[in-house]
Amino acid sequence: MTQKTVLPNGIRVITEEIEHVRSVSIGAWVSSGSRYEDESTSGVAHFIEHMVFKGTTNRTAFDIASEIDSVGGVLNAYTGKELTSYYAKVPDYYALGALDLLSDLLRNALFDPLELEKEKFVVFQEIKMLEDTPDDFIHDFFELNFWKNHSLRRSILGSRESVEGLDRNGLIDFFSRRYGGRNIVVAAAGNLKHESFVEQVEKRLRLSPGADGPATDGPPEVSGDLFLQEKDLEQVHVLMGALGPHTSSPDRYAAMLINLVLGGSMSSRLFQEIREKRGLVYSIHSFLVPYSDAGWFGIHFATEKDRVREVSGLVSVELSKLCRESLTAEEIRSGKEQMKGSFLLSMESTDVRMSRLARNEIIFQRQIPVEEVLGNIDSITEEDIRRVAGEMFRPEVLSVAVLGRIPEGYTREFLY
Repeated sequence: MTQKTVLPNGIRVITEEIEHVRSVSIGAWVSSGSRYEDESTSGVAHFIEHMVFKGTTNRTAFDIASEIDSVGGVLNAYTGKELTSYYAKVPDYYALGALDLLSDLLRNALFDPLELEKEKFVVFQEIKMLEDTPDDFIHDFFELNFWKNHSLRRSILGSRESVEGLDRNGLIDFFSRRYGGRNIVVAAAGNLKHESFVEQVEKRLRLSPGADGPATDGPPEVSGDLFLQEKDLEQVHVLMGALGPHTSSPDRYAAMLINLVLGGSMSSRLFQEIREKRGLVYSIHSFLVPYSDAGWFGIHFATEKDRVREVSGLVSVELSKLCRESLTAEEIRSGKEQMKGSFLLSMESTDVRMSRLARNEIIFQRQIPVEEVLGNIDSITEEDIRRVAGEMFRPEVLSVAVLGRIPEGYTREFLY
């Protein structure tokens, strides 16, 4: 059973009691990310996520790490473009201890100037690691150019220059604006009681309501383009992308099924045609990246320089087929069963259930029952699939990013 309580300072607390498990997963989800920054503070949301683990008024960095390790638990965090999440998974008898630790991070972080300077070097290494990993870097490179002048273009990590310019006052200013009660959802799933958990959250998270609300720049406008970056790599990496559904779009289910059939699994069209039948790549896959008011659909592969045109053309053929021809009845049936099976299996985990509680609240302001999700998957029609594919893969909004030793004369036009 799920329950929700809104505290006086605006924090929304949502729990799901699962009596038959011996774990509890707790997460604090903050409306904070690179979308809320400007060019001068790019990377500050991610940097704050690092810094809260460097010590609070009650715990040293070692205390924070060892406290969770001592009970066999997990403590981690991540920053996205619109959300930052701090989460823990612990045995049920340590649920309040984990909540106290998470609350301490959100209330009492020191932002020590000496630790701040040391952590800059750590983030510099993270930026370099991204640049040395073309599979990851090409995603940042694509979004930087695809979203053009919109806030979604900014890298979560920031740049070396913007991170170098961060100082304690800037961190505290951003923290005080984004980490208010109205921007926070606390979710927990596992063997716990809602009333007592809410009482402890209210006791420990005495935050102000906060000042800043949602992002205000609105959905972005994009047009198809070609983005090239020379880099000395053994392979050429290509990422094709186009507009996709946002997080609450009714078309999201059809887009998920299209993704599975096109390149979201080893049985998908792209993997079977380009990897298995022709042996042109080691890996090729498609994916969806949804945000609150926009999203994109991507296809990524890497191959030798003299095979780039061939593989790109084969991808284009598959996209064209999706727009012109219906999926087979078996592809639709199999895709739906894969979606439902993956969803149901994921629900065996308390941390996935906790994450789902938070995301449902943030995106839909309600909890979507399992039966409703399964029903939405079953109700995807052939017409939905053809329409959504046609909207996503319009030539005028399909963009291509290429990273590596660029083939001579490579243009976007050869895709059509």
